[in-house]
Amino acid sequence: MMNILALLQCIQPILSKTDVGRMSKIAQAMLSMTGRVTMLGISRWAGKGGSYRTVQRFFNAVIPWPQVFSKFFEQHLCNPEGEYFLVGDECVVTKSGRETHGLDYFFSGLLNKVVKSIAIFSLSLVSVEQRHSYPLRVEQVVRTEEEKAAAKARKKKRQAKKKSTSQKKLGRPKGSKNRDKIQVELTPELMRIQAMVKKQLAILKNLVTVRHLALDGHFGNNNALQMVLQCGLHLISKLRCDSALYFVYDGLQKHRGPRKKYGNKIDYRNIPDKHLVVKSTEGDIETRIYQAQMLHRDFAQPLNVVIITKTNLKTSTFANVNLFSSDLELSYEKIIDYYSLRFQIEFNFRDAKQFWGLEDFMNIKEVPLTNALNLSLFMVNLSQVLLRDFRETNPASGILDLKAYYRAAKYFEETLKMLPQKPEPILFDRIFGHIASFGCIHPVNVHLSSP
Repeated sequence: MMNILALLQCIQPILSKTDVGRMSKIAQAMLSMTGRVTMLGISRWAGKGGSYRTVQRFFNAVIPWPQVFSKFFEQHLCNPEGEYFLVGDECVVTKSGRETHGLDYFFSGLLNKVVKSIAIFSLSLVSVEQRHSYPLRVEQVVRTEEEKAAAKARKKKRQAKKKSTSQKKLGRPKGSKNRDKIQVELTPELMRIQAMVKKQLAILKNLVTVRHLALDGHFGNNNALQMVLQCGLHLISKLRCDSALYFVYDGLQKHRGPRKKYGNKIDYRNIPDKHLVVKSTEGDIETRIYQAQMLHRDFAQPLNVVIITKTNLKTSTFANVNLFSSDLELSYEKIIDYYSLRFQIEFNFRDAKQFWGLEDFMNIKEVPLTNALNLSLFMVNLSQVLLRDFRETNPASGILDLKAYYRAAKYFEETLKMLPQKPEPILFDRIFGHIASFGCIHPVNVHLSSP
């Protein structure tokens, strides 16, 4: 197994030797420990040189995490010849109390309601070949008072619109003027994400080539599309299943007057076969995939749309999913593949919550809280490097097996200290392999050596 301190030597130009040593101790403790990942819990498992005061000093240090993430990725995870794209998503962590920095009410998709919590937005780089996401930048979402007031105003406007019984007049309002849909006013949320993307692209400039950014259906609108285009990337996202899409008009044009660009409005149950690219049937479910350049009245430019429809041949139940990209040359396979791989960032959040303390921290001030959030996502990358080496001898192993291994190493080390006479070195690996096998989820069929 690789030594953690040796793995972290690559970030020494960014962090001091002292901070790298502290980080190594903390990472070793997080790999070994059980229970909640708090500063007190870490100090109890860190051993010599990892006292509670040492852990406190690390969490109160100002650390340039984006540079740490990128340097570690470049050294241990990057394939310069590989295919990568960016993904972004927000994660909500429920939190009680009143003093935590950035504490607010955010919508939790998991709970399907607004909860008292903090929120983070993460940018990750997804490897198409490895099918895995690597977090590179994590920032806490802190909403200003103006942003909160604007959100309340929008909510009241929506509620008033629902209660209104008066029917809107048909046609265009008198005196209205054409507006340039490319020139949009970005919301504070989009401005925050745009700043993150631009900073991250500057770091990745000489490392890997990135052309696409995948975001979930919340960003399937023109404002988000223009924000991504301003960053020099193409957006991949999802539209509503009932979006009013139009085919590009390809008929005869009038000799005078404006040129017609909107063709027939789409009927999702009767899409022309000329746009059909794949058709398959599995059991009673028929799946069809269509691809076409289409127009939407709210978007400034044509969209590369991929429509996936599923029909139950017995009950005639119908459902569809609309994916799109601003890259008109992108094939339907890549659009589907990229959007599917977007979900890898959710696995990053799951691992950070389940194993690395994203939901366990007790910090309330800005700097310690920022370090706790970033450390939990950094451990996701570090564990992937350790797993890669661990799976050479234990192919089916996961993070639970890795943690069982390091926990066994901790018990083994403490037990040896208590022995009046150390056993022969040849017995070390046999004893350790036997201890480690107790905590592993998957059966250990090969010889394990101590770290």
